[in-house]
Amino acid sequence: MADVVIIGGGVIGLTAAYELAGEGLAVEVLDQVQFGREASWAGAGLLPPGNLSHAKTPGAKLRAASHKLWPRLTAELREATGIDNGYVNCGGIEMRVGGPKGQLDDLAQSWRDEGVEIEELDTDSALELEPNLNPETVSAFRLPEKCQVRNPRHVKALVAACATRNVNLSAGTRVVGFTSSNGKYTGVRTTQETIQAGQILVCAGAWTGKLMASVGFQVPVRPVRGQMVLMSTNALPVRHLLGYGSRYLVPRPDGRILVGSTEEWVGFHKQNTAGGVAELLRFAATLVPSLVNVGFEQCWSGLRPESADHLPYLGSVGGTENLFVAAGHFRSGLQMSPASALLIRQTMLGQEPMIPIEPYAVGRSGSFSDGG
Repeated sequence: MADVVIIGGGVIGLTAAYELAGEGLAVEVLDQVQFGREASWAGAGLLPPGNLSHAKTPGAKLRAASHKLWPRLTAELREATGIDNGYVNCGGIEMRVGGPKGQLDDLAQSWRDEGVEIEELDTDSALELEPNLNPETVSAFRLPEKCQVRNPRHVKALVAACATRNVNLSAGTRVVGFTSSNGKYTGVRTTQETIQAGQILVCAGAWTGKLMASVGFQVPVRPVRGQMVLMSTNALPVRHLLGYGSRYLVPRPDGRILVGSTEEWVGFHKQNTAGGVAELLRFAATLVPSLVNVGFEQCWSGLRPESADHLPYLGSVGGTENLFVAAGHFRSGLQMSPASALLIRQTMLGQEPMIPIEPYAVGRSGSFSDGG
């Protein structure tokens, strides 16, 4: 029998397994496909900065705590596996093309209120930093501590590190239900077998709501499709991460450029569309006009797990002794994974949490306004 069975082998489930196994527990991770091949694989690896001593909102606290943990986790994974996850501090520029010059003032002030270092840029200074930006950039600021990680490499490092801690990793294993006895959950049922467990942690991403509803618990999580485009060039036109609201451009050191992402409420339909890809290519050329001349490499899409209030669910399921959830991170799963995994490990083992966990309670009220 496993001490802990984790349902879902994305970045949240794998990091939680790494944390729990590091405490000496026997951990098994089950994933219905390949590890990390859903939302964890589909994202761009953006890691926004944070300052835990100034963060006020639950989302800012979880982001800031993770920002502090990323360098240590990266070093641990590299030492344990020899895999470089591509973590690097390259800085980021938030920008707007056209419109009023002060349109980023409120956003810039919100970063200052969090105690995050920020550099305001006018058009000339922005173009001095990145000469290939659209010359019609009217408003911009720089976040020197914004980082990136290569999410596929990070997933590979987590899988390898979990193996060094004797985590049992079972890909292609779909969970269809739970077993219980005397009011306590005793294991999970897959399409092949029943696996006994002392504790169960559900990290099933966009599928969490469906799985929990099968045993009578409402955990409002729904899928949001995000399409991505990958381009490649011999010489990167920009060095910084570029942000434009909910969209971004990510230059990789090897000459690849990620562009994302759409937000589409289309259920569990994971596919690329001609319109979505064309929209992203137009967006990239708006930020950096010279990108019309670079190579198109590939495109893909992923299903992001959205909660009703855009905060993840972390903690025990009300009225149960040994059933826990860590899901609903929407677009922030990768960036918030170190602190989320640490918090869930601390909660499951009765340890003092690094930050208050109550705001992420699984049973908090909330529903989607459109009934989704």
